[in-house]
Amino acid sequence: MNRIRVAASAIRTTPLACRANLAILREAIEEARARGATLLCLPELVITGYGCEDAFHASFVTDDALATLGELLADTRGMVVSVGLPLVHRRSLFNVAALLVDGTLVGFAAKQNLAGDGIHYEPRWFDPWPQGHVVAVDVLGVRVPLGDLLFEVGGVRIGFEICEDAWVAERPGASLARAAADIVLNPSASHFAFGKGTVRERIVIEGSRAFISGYVYSNLLGNEAGRVVYDGDTSIAEAGRLLARGPRLSFDRFVVTDAVVDVERCRTEALRTVSYTPSVDDPSGLVRAPFSWPACEGSRAAPLEPAAASKEDEFALAIGNGLFDHLVKSRTQGFVVSLSGGVDSTAVVTLVRLSIHLALRELGVEKVRARLAHVRGIDGCDDERSILGLLLTTLYQGTENSGDATRAAAREVATSIGCKHLDLDIAGLVESYVSLVGGALGRDLAWSTDDIALQNVQARVRSPSAWLVANVEGKLLLTTSNRSEAALGYATMDGDTSGGLAPIAGIDKAYLRRWLSHVETHGVCGVAPMSALASVNAMPSTPELRPRDAKQTSEADLMPFAVLDRIERAIVRDRRAPIDAVHALLEADPTLDPVLARGFVRRFCTLFAQNQWKRERYAPSFHLDDENLDPKTWFRFPILSGGFGASLEALDAPIDPKA
Repeated sequence: MNRIRVAASAIRTTPLACRANLAILREAIEEARARGATLLCLPELVITGYGCEDAFHASFVTDDALATLGELLADTRGMVVSVGLPLVHRRSLFNVAALLVDGTLVGFAAKQNLAGDGIHYEPRWFDPWPQGHVVAVDVLGVRVPLGDLLFEVGGVRIGFEICEDAWVAERPGASLARAAADIVLNPSASHFAFGKGTVRERIVIEGSRAFISGYVYSNLLGNEAGRVVYDGDTSIAEAGRLLARGPRLSFDRFVVTDAVVDVERCRTEALRTVSYTPSVDDPSGLVRAPFSWPACEGSRAAPLEPAAASKEDEFALAIGNGLFDHLVKSRTQGFVVSLSGGVDSTAVVTLVRLSIHLALRELGVEKVRARLAHVRGIDGCDDERSILGLLLTTLYQGTENSGDATRAAAREVATSIGCKHLDLDIAGLVESYVSLVGGALGRDLAWSTDDIALQNVQARVRSPSAWLVANVEGKLLLTTSNRSEAALGYATMDGDTSGGLAPIAGIDKAYLRRWLSHVETHGVCGVAPMSALASVNAMPSTPELRPRDAKQTSEADLMPFAVLDRIERAIVRDRRAPIDAVHALLEADPTLDPVLARGFVRRFCTLFAQNQWKRERYAPSFHLDDENLDPKTWFRFPILSGGFGASLEALDAPIDPKA
């Protein structure tokens, strides 16, 4: 035995759906077997799904996980397979990877480092396993080891780093290397973020180099539980060389990536590496299992999938995956979008279109129809336009303050992709509310005295119509608010924030404008440019809620979007003081008036603190980067507070722009 064909599989799991997950796991195992792979690494917590949250503490979840593991045993005959699940031991819950050898459970490697920052809350549910400790547990009628384990399977030593284990300074892989591990498996549930795939790849390659071993990485795939998108990274490296890289952000149910690891080459490399200092004693957690590794034929390295995509492509693929999974898992009949003709709602519609286009391109119409079999009439659809005509309904809801340009732009975008488009005039409804309330108050409502109220009532009147269409058609209403609006509360609660999912609430307005222009002129993900976006991109952003002669624009109401983004990054992402945000603005634009810069920062801080209650009520959004404002997954802030308190007083001091 010199060479082993190994495989990593990305799996599109659903939390609390062990039976459905089992079916996909079986398909992935058979695909790996068909490719000649003998060793397969499946993702972290893949049996139950990673996103079970507090349901992890329910006994039925852990019981179902073990029962499913028992059913999977027979599928691993002739193979070595690792599979992730939660396991209870002595009134504690552990995140473990079970190693199955030729249909037999031989032990559980336990996660030592838990992810507890950002969107991860593992310490709420799991306990970290102490390094170097091993116990015996009775599971599925057999007694097997649990803990910090190294498996020697048919003479090949296999160890584990489970997701976060590979991201800490003192990686478990170092001790595995000293114990002469030949292959390290990394089953992960690592969320998508812009550019993160490149970081993961470095971790895999560097791990294989430092440990002088094979390294096999698998990740979850898709929008598993509602907010987090997993990009399905799969990669295989050997002694510092990347052998295989699987596709990222696939729309399929699973991905299998395989390559041949030369065990003898790694051992020889270790022999001649002066810095390698192995332990002379076997670790206490060494578990031996008999296995006959078959002769391995064929090419060692697989063709590498393309490296990291552009941010524009990643955005389309990540949101597209999220939207497609929502269609499948929520069993909704499609989406409804209130299409105003502006950038935000047009971006949402464009993302829905790209979601279907990319799914069709990868899977083909038959597989897409099979995944959407719950949608009434899907069998009669045979191309992208007919599917979008069935799945997507858009509404333009105009008032006397709406412009002809936005109405025409909305119609052009909808027509270009083939969705159903409704044009509703809600001016009478708005006037009836204004008259009703004005009569009750005994005075006329006027723009000079009731500006915000008169703007908000228009946005709120749009909500019942959109909800009504969504309810009648059995579809999910998509919210069109972006992160910049969420930061300053520039959105009408129960108006433009209405919906069950907020696809773009995790991205800033300035980037959305750039992305939509890119889609118009260059296209994304190899999809042809969308010229119908030209009229939308040519207009300034405006809510069209004030009278037309006011010439309302969003940036005039708030501040330039580029300025808003710089302040947000300083205050929210970098946790800097308001005065530091002022310096950041002046450094980025030395021509900016320091007094104006202070005013922008003061306005941002004041509105940010005042509007946390709005962010608490936003529909679920997708996590995209470390600038997310979602209080349920990323950035927590008190609803009632003193705001930024005394730190704002520093803005009153004179500022030297050259300091």
